[in-house]
Amino acid sequence: MNRLSRITAILIQLQSKRIITAKEIAQRFEISLRTVYRDIKTLQEAGVPIGAENGVGYYLVRGYTLPPVAVTEEEANALIISEQFIKRQGDRSLTKNFESLLFKIKSIVKSYQKDNIALLEKRTDTVVKGRVYESDWLSDIQKAIAHAFILAITYHSANKDEITNRKIEPLAIYFTNNAWIVIAHCQFRNDLREFRLDRIQQLQVTQETFELPVEFDIQKYFKRFQT
Repeated sequence: MNRLSRITAILIQLQSKRIITAKEIAQRFEISLRTVYRDIKTLQEAGVPIGAENGVGYYLVRGYTLPPVAVTEEEANALIISEQFIKRQGDRSLTKNFESLLFKIKSIVKSYQKDNIALLEKRTDTVVKGRVYESDWLSDIQKAIAHAFILAITYHSANKDEITNRKIEPLAIYFTNNAWIVIAHCQFRNDLREFRLDRIQQLQVTQETFELPVEFDIQKYFKRFQT
């Protein structure tokens, strides 16, 4: 990637999150931190309002927006692969949201890219072994995590074959063995618990909020509880 392309890509990356660290930029483009600082300075000198928080990272000043981003053929092709995986993962809310996103992206690609996408859609597929556990709750749970909303659920516990009503504080989600799992603090048990989404019979996103623990790290959680 030449420098001009990289600087343009850095500008797009800066718009993807509220704050981007120099380390994130360096890792993505496999460049040194010194090169990151030089590229950021180039953007600032070109008039792009990039702010910086000492020890935190860079951000675009509120109100600054980029022109519509073009989608390359390779990026569009990657979406086709993603679509096949998402169709097989089991949660209907995620499938619906991704299909809506894909329609929007297809609307902005060039005419020849649309023909290529249509061809690849017919010639790309995935095979999932075993039963896929279907659910409807992933989108609501994502929203609850992002806004620290408490969830009220009716849950079927397979081990005890019992149905309970609980309030949970969702912390993270992951996909394993063809099922989606939410990691949450269960107010009923006053402890961390895992809930399979396909076993949630009813779910309500309440307007009650909780203190999202900033120290929670899903990778550390896996090492501690799943070893």
